[in-house]
Amino acid sequence: MSNQYSYGGGGGHGAPPPGQQGGYGQPPPHQQHQQYGGGGGYGAPPPGQQGGYGAPPPQQQSGYGQQQSSYGAPPQNYGRPQVYNASTGPPAGADPQLWQWFIAVDRDRSGQINAQELSQALVNGDWTPFDLDTVKMLMSVFDVDRSGQISFNEFAGLWKYIQDWQGVFRHFDQDRSGSIDQGELANALQSFGYRLSPKLLHIVTQKYITSDAAAPGGMPSSGPVRGGAPGITFDRFVRACVVIKTLTESFQRHDTQRSGWVQINYDTFMEMCLSAP
Repeated sequence: MSNQYSYGGGGGHGAPPPGQQGGYGQPPPHQQHQQYGGGGGYGAPPPGQQGGYGAPPPQQQSGYGQQQSSYGAPPQNYGRPQVYNASTGPPAGADPQLWQWFIAVDRDRSGQINAQELSQALVNGDWTPFDLDTVKMLMSVFDVDRSGQISFNEFAGLWKYIQDWQGVFRHFDQDRSGSIDQGELANALQSFGYRLSPKLLHIVTQKYITSDAAAPGGMPSSGPVRGGAPGITFDRFVRACVVIKTLTESFQRHDTQRSGWVQINYDTFMEMCLSAP
């Protein structure tokens, strides 16, 4: 199993490589946080609910490089067993707006958000729901106590994660189409330190594109049909980047000489592939 192309640096699960120019850690200076209901903020719920999912809490507007923890690993105070719901009220020091978003998503008022509730709350900029596999990935990353549900503290980490990825997505969506095409994906991955071959880049595009139209190269898309121009929507862009990062780091652990070549057995190969979200 070989790889003739350079790969990116380390970091937490789903975290962008540090120090890359034009990518993670340096969101566009002109970026504005969209309010929920105003032009379709990524990760926002459909119109009709209160609150502003598209807008991050005021204290969480710092740049990517200023965070103390990697994106995929919520700070240690996330995931405590204490349950907060509409009856108990928010925990001390909780952001009021974020709390309103949480109880709006917590339809059964249990104080925990399950996968179904989360999938109903998260939408792309075109109001299409998040891909189910992406929702499952987010649940697996932020359900730090492995309860199968997301508490308020875990939800706070998840929401910051989505907000950070929004800035990345907008930066590389250069034509402002609301989706990422193959050329934009190549620019994004290269800025993160992942230089994929044209063939591999095409395979990734076909896997995560969200249209029945054929992408460059004439191959039909394997992604869901959502209408509109072919492209990778926000949710699937996040998952594509996380998968590439996870597989690259698995490869790096075996490529101790950084030669781009490894020799592994079948079980190890399968473990690497199946470990990807």
